[in-house]
Amino acid sequence: MKVALIGVGQAGGKVTERLARFDAEMGFDAVQGALAINSAKADLQSLEVVDTRLIGQARVNGHGVGGDNELGAEIMQSDVDEVLDALDGHVTSRAEAIWVVAGLGGGTGSGGAPALVHNLQRVYDRPIYGLGILPGRNEGALYQANAGRSLKTLVREADSTLLIDNDAWHEQGESVEGAFETINQRIAQRVGLLFASGEAVEGVGESVVDSSEVINTLREGGVSALGYASAVAAEDSAENINTVMTVARQALLTGTSLPDATTADAALLAVIGDPDRIPRKGVEKSRRWLEDETESLQVRGGDFPLESDRLAALVLLGGAERSDRIEAFMDRARQAQKAESQEDKRADPAEQLVDDRLENLF
Repeated sequence: MKVALIGVGQAGGKVTERLARFDAEMGFDAVQGALAINSAKADLQSLEVVDTRLIGQARVNGHGVGGDNELGAEIMQSDVDEVLDALDGHVTSRAEAIWVVAGLGGGTGSGGAPALVHNLQRVYDRPIYGLGILPGRNEGALYQANAGRSLKTLVREADSTLLIDNDAWHEQGESVEGAFETINQRIAQRVGLLFASGEAVEGVGESVVDSSEVINTLREGGVSALGYASAVAAEDSAENINTVMTVARQALLTGTSLPDATTADAALLAVIGDPDRIPRKGVEKSRRWLEDETESLQVRGGDFPLESDRLAALVLLGGAERSDRIEAFMDRARQAQKAESQEDKRADPAEQLVDDRLENLF
């Protein structure tokens, strides 16, 4: 999938830079352009491989919005014409989708990303996706409330929103700084591989995943999630049937960006590795297992040929709002915003993302 990346806010800029670096180092050529946008000048100065744009100078003079995501949204709306002009050369005709990347708990990214997506939808005729990073359970109430409002608005505006839970992709016992470093590294690897699906393949697989299958999986809209796992592979593909089954199970059950997200409207399984080591029978068995586990009849599957002595499974879930983690997060966000007491669970889980007790940003 050829993509254009736009990072908004501190976390969005850092993740966008990591994604651009990973794509360049691997030689995938999936990232066609990358731009980082922020209201804090210092955060942009630390970025080296992506172009940058400072917004909100008239309001905050390069000092950021201090966690105020309403102000972040206002600044993006005010400066959106300048931002769209800055995208010239970054969103090329080759880009099949635009991804807006942001941490949803802060100020500029949390407020600015949904506002930017709203305006991009008016200008571009290709999918506009969000890549949102949720604050962990132990992050402060402001971050929870910001993220609840941001997520609600982003899901409304974007064609699909891929969520990364800060509690998902780091090791237990890590320092806060170390945890963020690990999370950013894993986002770059795993989302970078998703972008590269069908782009730079080494060898010829029997049924290669391409970008249209990624887009069709995300066509369900709402919330999406990404899972990943890998293991050492035997040289003989016949010996790797159980290996493929194991990594597919781990990718969904223990390796997703949104823990406990196993039910979805659509899913995609990409088995990554040396084509000579990928067992066709193992891929098919894993795809059928994924159908049963996700309760979806729209499960696509195929190969991602890549020179390696390991086999990996990449699982993309589309329409995953029914995740228990989403419900728990939205509850935290409502409590942080001092909303009404939690009412009975709704019949349609997707309704929590249009909950009137959480205000829209705009």
